[in-house]
Formats: sequence, C-alpha cells, structure tokens
Amino acid sequence: MMMFKSILPSLCFLTVLQLSGLGASASAQDRRDVKPPSWPRQICAELVPADVGRLQSVLDDCPSGSALRLRHGRFVSAPLTVTSGVFLWVDQDATLVATSDPLTYDRGTGLCGKLDEKGNACRPFLLFQHTRGGGLIGKGTIEGQGDKPMFGSSLTWWQLARSAQNEDLKQNAPRLITLDHVRDFTLGYITIKNSPNFHVVINQSAGVTLWGVTIDTPADARNTDGIDPISSHDITIAHSIIRTGDDNIAIKAGRSGASHHMSILDSQFYWGHGLSIGSETMGGVHDILVKDVTIDGAKWGVRIKSNATRGGKVEHIVYENLYICHTPWPIFLDTHYDQKDEGSDIPLYKDILFKNINIDSGTVYIHGYDENNLSTVSFENLVTQSKVKWSTEYAHISK
Repeated sequence: MMMFKSILPSLCFLTVLQLSGLGASASAQDRRDVKPPSWPRQICAELVPADVGRLQSVLDDCPSGSALRLRHGRFVSAPLTVTSGVFLWVDQDATLVATSDPLTYDRGTGLCGKLDEKGNACRPFLLFQHTRGGGLIGKGTIEGQGDKPMFGSSLTWWQLARSAQNEDLKQNAPRLITLDHVRDFTLGYITIKNSPNFHVVINQSAGVTLWGVTIDTPADARNTDGIDPISSHDITIAHSIIRTGDDNIAIKAGRSGASHHMSILDSQFYWGHGLSIGSETMGGVHDILVKDVTIDGAKWGVRIKSNATRGGKVEHIVYENLYICHTPWPIFLDTHYDQKDEGSDIPLYKDILFKNINIDSGTVYIHGYDENNLSTVSFENLVTQSKVKWSTEYAHISK
C-alpha cells in the first residue's frame, strides 16, 4: 500500500499547531453538531472473499440499522447498490475491489469503457441512492483499479481518460462512490484508492459526514477528483488526507440547487488541483468553513473557479488557520476559468475571508469578472514569505 508521509514538513506542521484555536469562525459551517462516527452495533452478515457473488443479495436483505461486514481478504466485485440505513463495513484487513469489466458498469448503451461526447454511460461502483442513515465504514480499502487494463482492452481507465483529452472527447469511466439524494450518511475511516474517475460524489444530499477518510491516487490520474459535494448542504469533511490527480475537493452547485453550510476541518491535502469551489457555481455556493487545514504540494491551494457559462454567487466563505506550502498558486480566485466567457451566468465572489493564513511561496491570484462584478476579499493575519507574488484585477481587497 502506498503510504503517506507520517508527519508534515516541520514548517507546515508547526504553523498549523500555532494557529489552531485562534478565535471563533463565522456561522458559515455545517449546522449540525458533528461527532466522530461510531461503529455499527448490529451485524446482519459477515462475508469472506469466497462469498463475493452473494454481496448484492446479502446487502438487499440487511435490515436498516445493521451492517454487512467484510472481514478479511480481497473482494473483487461488480457494482453494488446499498439500501437505506445499511452500513457496508470493510475491515482493516479487507479490500473491496472494483471490477475492471466495463460491461458490468454499462447503463445499456454499450459505451462504458469507450469515448463519446457525453461521458455518462457508466454507473458507479458503490451507489447509495435515496437512502437515510447507514453508510460506508471501516479501516479497510476501496480499490478502484484505475491503473489496471479494462477487460477486453489494452487501455487502463486512466489511459482512456488521456485519450479523451487528446481527442477532445469524454471518457466513459465509472465513479467509485456516489451518494445521490441521501440523508444522514456516514463515511468513516476508510481508505479509497485509484478510482477510474471521481472518488466520492455527493449529489443533492444533506447531513453527510466524512471522517478520517484517506484518498490516495497518483498525481497524473486524470479526472480523479477526491470529494465532490454537488448542490448539497450540511456536509462535514474532517480529519482526512487527500492526494489525487484532480481537485482534492470540489464544491459545486448546478441548476439543481445551492451548495451551502459545509465544514472542511483538520485535514491535510497533498498533490492534486487544490481545495476548490467550482467550476459549476450557477446554483450558488455560500456559508462554507475551511479550518485547520494544510495544503502541501498541490498545483493550486485554495481555488474558486468559474466562468460565464456556469457562474453564480459564491459568498460567505471562511478560510481559517491554513498553511499552504510548495504550491505555485496558493490562493487562486478565477472568474474566467478555462478562458470561456460566452455566457450570461457571470461569476461573483463576495465576502470571502482569509484568517490566519501562512503561505511560503507562489502567486496569490484574485481576479474578479469586470468593473461591475468585483471579487470582495478580506485578509486577517496573513503571513507570507518575501518571494510570494500578487496578481489582482477587478477585486476589492482589505487587509
């Protein structure tokens, strides 16, 4: 198993310790009283790898409030759907492996594992849909096998993604874990690796806790976002470690609704494209708290990105007690993302607060849309090294 550095570089680590607990944050945060996840008390079944063919049927039979426990070994499975209130518990010595067979993910078009102009032909590996309670828990591993050849092909899922980029098309590859219209969901202590596409997608959901999660995927694995909350609210991501090939986190808001009242706490992000909001913000993003976080070695640090084809209001965002190091763009607020402006959904960033921030290098980039749509940003106790540069345009910045 690929291992993370056991401790942060000393400067990053010590700075976060020194900044922790320096004052209360605004009301921008998850409105729940979030506690560490507890282990399920009721076990409906315990399986070993020889039972993998029964996984779905056993999940279907588990009563709400109980857990299906995978005890030891490597479980190579077709896609699974977990019913309402049920926990899937993966023990420390167990690995749940996503099959590399595109046919098992196909939605009926025969296009999963191929390229087209839409990229939506595959269903996810683990699906939680219209559920209440339950979740995914355990100190084991979910392995996506994005680096392994697909059945019937010489290409891996990640090579398919590169082919899509080169041909200006979209790859049909499965997301690893999808939470769709769920309530009161827990994802705790699990390690998630090598997704063929996005690792965790949270769509139109509420009351979701991700605690002690590790996401570990190579930096060159395209379109492998870590955690993407979309049009959701009251989400907490805490005590987690993420390094991946795309956005470490990307909070999005499509036309299905706003993303709001989220907390990202006490976490560490390494390689990836940063802790992002966007690029879809047309539904609005507001009341987000990021606190006690270290970003070390990502291409971008804190990033808000959108453009006039998908923009909207991003406001009441608090970044508190952050150390951002070894990052070319530690703060990057971009309203012309991907250099696209042919639209009327203009991005507007307002009431963005950075409090107790330490940056060791790179360029702070804050660009509003135009003179009528300024980005409004405040800094309290910003500490930068002398080599940090600034690029600002159409922005009102107070320090």
